[in-house]
Amino acid sequence: MAIQTPDLPTRARAGTAPHGTSGGTRPARRRLREQLTTQAFLVPIGLVLVVLFLVPLAESVYYSFTDYSGSSPTKHLVGLRNYRQIFTDPSVLTGLGFTLLYAVATTLIVTVLAIPLAVILNRRFPGRSLVRAAFFFPAVPSMAILGLVWTFVLSPLSSGVINSVLGSLFGVGPVPWLSDNTLAKVSVIVVGVWAQTGWHAVLYLAYLQSVPRDYYEAATIDGATPRQQFFRITLPLLAPAMTVSQFLLLINGLRVYDLPFTLTNGGPGYDTYTMTQILVQRGIAEGDYGLGAALSVIFLIAVAVVLSLQLSVTRRLERRFR
Repeated sequence: MAIQTPDLPTRARAGTAPHGTSGGTRPARRRLREQLTTQAFLVPIGLVLVVLFLVPLAESVYYSFTDYSGSSPTKHLVGLRNYRQIFTDPSVLTGLGFTLLYAVATTLIVTVLAIPLAVILNRRFPGRSLVRAAFFFPAVPSMAILGLVWTFVLSPLSSGVINSVLGSLFGVGPVPWLSDNTLAKVSVIVVGVWAQTGWHAVLYLAYLQSVPRDYYEAATIDGATPRQQFFRITLPLLAPAMTVSQFLLLINGLRVYDLPFTLTNGGPGYDTYTMTQILVQRGIAEGDYGLGAALSVIFLIAVAVVLSLQLSVTRRLERRFR
């Protein structure tokens, strides 16, 4: 005798709970649990951000309005005195100007040189790996060591490497590479460009190797010249790499300290002073923590403005090349 069972709803036969029961809330609970688990991993990052950035930033802002010396336990609020002193100090203004000049100049020149260099290094030729290593080598030593080496190369005395070559070949007298105001600035920028071009060329080279060769083969069949292929294919596809490269160049340029310090020691006068060197000199060496804190706040604002402009421009270029 067959046992007849009543027809069950389709949802019940399928093993799912009807609407309004707890079974319908299980996916929502699972998603909530996954979101909480994901956000839990962000807690350590948030703590590091607060402890290592926000707290020191708040303390710097507070000390910038005081006369704290770092050695005396007492400190008094002095209002905007430190900020007024900064904007009336010629050494600080000169250091800020040279820092911006160095950052912008190295960023533009390295970008202009590194992209064609990466295109050349991407081609097949004998000894390609050796040439790539040679261009990358200046990025291996620290900038302080490079500055010391270039001090002997660019020495304004007749015993300097370049002056010795110029004197023996052309009979030219000693050129004041590091003692003339303009030549000292140019020398620091040139050494900075020389040290960074190879590394950023390798960065562009990594992006170039991900570009399909089909694009260039199709362009060649259509009769495109190498120049047209560079501006219509290579350059647009390198737009993301340009954003990364220029961001790194600007950061390194704005916080540069070791290269100008070892190469010219900020001279002649204050012409190659940088903001980081002034921060170390005023805030630590001279023990004026209040003034140093005010300098750091102004420098932070300047860096934020410059990097925001840079990111805005590069992102517009990326959208234009797409």
